[in-house]
Amino acid sequence: MSQPRQLLWGTIVLSACAIIHVGFISVMIEVLEKIGRWVAIRSRFTKTAVLTGAAFAMIVGSHTIQVWLWAYVLIYMGAFTYLYDALYFSLVTYTTVGYGDVVLPIEFRVFGAFGGVTGILCFGISTAFLVSLIGRLLPHSLD
Repeated sequence: MSQPRQLLWGTIVLSACAIIHVGFISVMIEVLEKIGRWVAIRSRFTKTAVLTGAAFAMIVGSHTIQVWLWAYVLIYMGAFTYLYDALYFSLVTYTTVGYGDVVLPIEFRVFGAFGGVTGILCFGISTAFLVSLIGRLLPHSLD
């Protein structure tokens, strides 16, 4: 795959992941508001634990879907033959661990790097969201 094609497809998959992640967070806000009303009369501990736990679970779900998307695209494009290898590479790249024991063929390496960029961006959004959520919960839980 040529470098321009790698850049194009990397941008497309990264954008799809960003849409998935922002979509999850948008849905998450509505779900957390409903859960918040349900736990409003509960103890501070319960309120904080339930809301943070629900947000965390939904964020993990979003990241998991994105890793699977990267794996399937890598198989579709012919970078890997086996799902296990594609999934392992996607997870290691998305989390920026980058063990290096499974590498892409040279004609896919620029494309594969976009998986790491996706992970950095989406983990950043997740962290900002959780910090914001906890910041909103703390003043109310210290009353």
